[in-house]
Amino acid sequence: MTKSGIVLPDTIAKERPQQGEVVAVGEGKMLDSGQRAPMSVKVGDKVMFRKYSPDEVKIEGQEYLIIKESDVVAIIN
Repeated sequence: MTKSGIVLPDTIAKERPQQGEVVAVGEGKMLDSGQRAPMSVKVGDKVMFRKYSPDEVKIEGQEYLIIKESDVVAIIN
């Protein structure tokens, strides 16, 4: 328990980011100006991401994880 009363489970220290390889990227986030922000990741990059952030999908028998660029913790090329 923290000083402010938040209870942290014992497993919090054991939960490490996950790793994966980028196989596709979108066009980038649409900004208020109407332009797209450039992507900071590219196909082939190895990335670390938060454990519970991805959505799992299955396309033509292959399983993929879909994550937001903001959930990428690090690019580890």
